[in-house]
Amino acid sequence: MSVTTITADDTTAVREVPRRIIAAWAANDGDAFAGVFTEDATMILPGDVYVAGREGIRAYMSAAYAGPLKGTRVFGEPVSAKFLGPDAAVLVTKGGVLAGGESEVAPERAVRATWVLVKQDGQWLITAYQNTPVGA
Repeated sequence: MSVTTITADDTTAVREVPRRIIAAWAANDGDAFAGVFTEDATMILPGDVYVAGREGIRAYMSAAYAGPLKGTRVFGEPVSAKFLGPDAAVLVTKGGVLAGGESEVAPERAVRATWVLVKQDGQWLITAYQNTPVGA
């Protein structure tokens, strides 16, 4: 892999993926949330949650926004980004779910997450996502 194949725009775009998720979550929009994932993506969450495919992610998050996650927000910021090639990257973030009017993630909801990203049709999307509670 040549360093010249990774552009500054790609580096910025990879680091912006969490902001797209934050915006979709703030709107409690399952469609927008799922739109940040590839068609065949996977999402693994605490509590033995495994969701496969963009449609599965859309359904899971839409139900969560209508139920236990209604009115919540999420925060995540990159800790590191590593390119595996010009069209693949791994992003590690820290963050978690914000309840009510919180401005900081409560320790019991803090997570570290790994995002496997791929560039499809010029856009960086999540193909695999997994998070782990910090206190686990």
